[in-house]
Amino acid sequence: MPAAVPAPRVPAGPSRRRLLAGGGALALAPLLAACGGEDGKPADGAAGGAWSFKDDRGVTAKTPGRPERIVAYVSTAAALHDYGVEVKGVFGPSKPVDGKPNPQAGAMDVRKLTSVGEQWGQFSVEKYAALEPDLLVSNMFPAPDLWFVPQNSKKKIEALAPTVGIDIARTSLLNPLRRTAELAESLGADLGARSVKDAKARFEKAAETLRTAARGRKGLKVMAVTGDTEQMYVAVPDSYSDLHYFKELGVEFVEGRKSDEWGFWEFLSWENADKYHADLIMVDNRASSVPEDQLAKKPTWRRLPAVKAAQTTPWSMEERFSYAGWAPVLERLAAAVEKSRTLV
Repeated sequence: MPAAVPAPRVPAGPSRRRLLAGGGALALAPLLAACGGEDGKPADGAAGGAWSFKDDRGVTAKTPGRPERIVAYVSTAAALHDYGVEVKGVFGPSKPVDGKPNPQAGAMDVRKLTSVGEQWGQFSVEKYAALEPDLLVSNMFPAPDLWFVPQNSKKKIEALAPTVGIDIARTSLLNPLRRTAELAESLGADLGARSVKDAKARFEKAAETLRTAARGRKGLKVMAVTGDTEQMYVAVPDSYSDLHYFKELGVEFVEGRKSDEWGFWEFLSWENADKYHADLIMVDNRASSVPEDQLAKKPTWRRLPAVKAAQTTPWSMEERFSYAGWAPVLERLAAAVEKSRTLV
């Protein structure tokens, strides 16, 4: 499975194993003792009243006071930022892409934050511990694993602070949006703030715009893809919360068949890239994915009817789960559907 696509449980590289097996693990010992025990509970003495939140694993995270030193997966952190909840550190892709802010970072200024790891399997437990975290938050894709939290260092990470997971797979987009808002509120966000209410109103308007556009383009087939040098990957729509929701709004998708144990993609060799007919193609826009101008080097990609007709649009596969994050995505897709025509 390529680096650009979801790969839960991918083993970490040798350097991570050496870190945890050798001196790095010894260096962490004092920090582990200071921040909490093996059960993930932080030390006593935090200010304020007790805080708790039951996540989508059914696990209740508890701290003596409201968490202040939060570390989160980058798009999760960006969603919290939209609600006015700031984090101390992030993990996952956050560096600029072609000189522009990483789309997964949303409106955050990641230059002011500590990154504990950009790449899959490169989560630095030492950097994380140095932040003295009192909460870690990530998406789950799928549950129960926390996205970008390596399995081989999971216990050490969980010993430093409680963790919260928001399920974003095989469910409607509306669910992680609601759950992220609930988490933000528990962390001090004001869901009645004008900016929050305006963002939700914009999202709801955009959803109706997309519903109307889809109704006006009956029969228009949409396909969501990513690719690498070896293969093209066609999304299984019901596995992704955004595509699942777009289907609810009336968008007609090409239904990729499950090719792996996680069921997110159908793997196609580039020779078979024309297996499905699509009138509009959504192209993965993550920093880790192969950009469309690179896909254009593949003759079979260039020959696809939607590509020839310039009927492609970015796919924000890991957009932050806030209404402010998703409203523009719905607007963009609605505009693309409206402009597209059914191809022969």
